Amino acid sequence: MSFIVYLSGEIHSDWREEIQRGAKAAGLDVEFTAPVTDHAASDAAGDHLAETRSDFWRDHQSAKVNAIRTRTLIQQSDFVVVRFGDKYKQWNAAFDAGYCAALGKPYVTLHAEDTSHALKEVDAAAQGWCTTTEQVVQTLEYVLKK
Repeated sequence: MSFIVYLSGEIHSDWREEIQRGAKAAGLDVEFTAPVTDHAASDAAGDHLAETRSDFWRDHQSAKVNAIRTRTLIQQSDFVVVRFGDKYKQWNAAFDAGYCAALGKPYVTLHAEDTSHALKEVDAAAQGWCTTTEQVVQTLEYVLKK
């Protein structure tokens, strides 16, 4: 069995690469997709549409352009991993998790235990809560190989 896995969330660490390396080492047939992880490029995604007078409108139009990619890749995926880091608030990741839940798209969350209270609703709709990238790989391995 093969899977398309969308890796949503935090962009300030190498968690995506850890999962990709683990999946490759396990011999899993997985294609990974992700949002634009270059923060500056993501913030500027809508700059070509119009010059804006405020950060609000710049963010607004860039969010809409980013949503084209995000929605399309989530819809095309078989499974989603939603990562919440501890340094920044990932509101976009919470939105992606809600979108997955609304679509009936299977997803797991990946975050530390100290944020479990804040993410209780997101975790409640998920098919699993992982605290390590190894647990994500083990979940994929079970689903794809067992």
